[in-house]
Amino acid sequence: MDGWARNAGFRLWSRSLPFRVVVSTLAAAFVILVTTGWFLMEQSSRGILAGKTQASVAEASAVVATMQRDLSTTDLRTTSASERISRLARDAANRGQVGNQYFVVVETPISQIGTAGLAADSIPASIRAMVGSGDGLWSTPTVIRFTDSRPDEPGLVVAAELEAPGQAPYPIFFLFSTSQERQTLAVVQQATLATGVFLLAGLSVTVYLISLLVLRPVRAARLAAERLAAGHLDDRMAVVGTEDLAGLARSMNHMAEELDKKITQLQNLSLVQQRFVSDVSHELRTPLTTIRMAAEVLHAHRATFDPASGRSSELLSAELDRFEELLTDLLEISRFDAGAAELSLDDIDLSVLVGEEVAALQRFAEQSGTVMVLDADARCIAEVDSRRIRRILRNLITNAIEHGEGRPITVHVRGDDQSVAIAVRDHGVGFSATEGGQVFNRFWRADPSRGRRVGGTGLGLSIALEDARLHGGWLTAWGRPGLGAQFRLTVPRRAGETLHGSPWPVVPPDLKEVTKIAHS
Repeated sequence: MDGWARNAGFRLWSRSLPFRVVVSTLAAAFVILVTTGWFLMEQSSRGILAGKTQASVAEASAVVATMQRDLSTTDLRTTSASERISRLARDAANRGQVGNQYFVVVETPISQIGTAGLAADSIPASIRAMVGSGDGLWSTPTVIRFTDSRPDEPGLVVAAELEAPGQAPYPIFFLFSTSQERQTLAVVQQATLATGVFLLAGLSVTVYLISLLVLRPVRAARLAAERLAAGHLDDRMAVVGTEDLAGLARSMNHMAEELDKKITQLQNLSLVQQRFVSDVSHELRTPLTTIRMAAEVLHAHRATFDPASGRSSELLSAELDRFEELLTDLLEISRFDAGAAELSLDDIDLSVLVGEEVAALQRFAEQSGTVMVLDADARCIAEVDSRRIRRILRNLITNAIEHGEGRPITVHVRGDDQSVAIAVRDHGVGFSATEGGQVFNRFWRADPSRGRRVGGTGLGLSIALEDARLHGGWLTAWGRPGLGAQFRLTVPRRAGETLHGSPWPVVPPDLKEVTKIAHS
């Protein structure tokens, strides 16, 4: 439970700025209030106790002076000093009991005289030692204890000496109760604590409301930015006042206007570009058809030409094939850009479909000295567009053959309850991790100087990625220089479902096994 509370508190601290402001303010206010309260209580305690001490010493001094005057005028021929001291002590004790002002103890060589029921240990040994060390009065805090059922009381003891003619000094002790002063300090302490609690509560509410007031425009700016990111470019913030927060609203509105203008310009430019590509592709179809017809006539009669002319007719035919393929890819890309591409869905066993494509490209692989192996689960049925899936596979397998350097290629097909994965693994030149994020860019080449036996357009992987996205699937690329590459296509079993994982890993399992063997 404590761990959950700590985690919840940490999440609240990290996510809520008002909470952080309130907690930080309260922490600082608490330290200030504790310090101030301690200082006030210390000063109050010192002041009250100092006043009590001063009044007690003055009272004791007056009583001692009266007793000393009476004792000095005593005729010792008719009354002994002990009798006179006893009578004076009892009188002082009686006066002290009026209003519970003080208690009196006079020590004689044979006994203690004074207030009845007062325990002897109410007088600290330290002040007993001070009496007789010099003239004057001494005071110290003490606890007044009684021999009867009365409870102990905090108090103050004041000590002095009585001088009797021809006798040793008699120590006299006045014990003043400080219960009233302690109660006053308790009331002051409770008032200070209550004031601190109310102040902290009021400060919390005030700081929270102020933080909300300050953060409201900031939150409005955040919401406006999120709506702008979501495409709601017409939204604007309300501008209230002329202070900095109003300036923030004006800046956000200006940014939204500029973004709207720039996005509109880019959209117009993109539409012009798409229309240009589509128009050029269509317009080139007509002259290409005428050139194709003439090239086919030349290619059919190449045997009657001299060697140079015959070779030229063959190159013309090959380059026309590549040019026609480029036009087809450009038209397909323009459909993706325009959002006009649609799926023709059907339940297809992808294991069978992949087997057919592998068989169709087997002869091309043999020409390159490449062995292709199919590793497929039975009945991996998914709702897909078979034409587009075949196009993805042809692109991936053709690239694997082209860059596999004659080494074996394995095509894996795996399925689980939610998805089907097709992975094409080669052991050729591979590519770096940085290049892995660029292989799907249009017209991108890892090494433009590398000789190619297959004339590609540079759009195959881009179209394959768009086909995968159209299915709601993933197309990922993994590669390392010298270790080959793996392209993995993952599609959901049912169209429209969201992918949460793939039945085949991104990193080839055979690479993990090789690494494990190398480490062992």
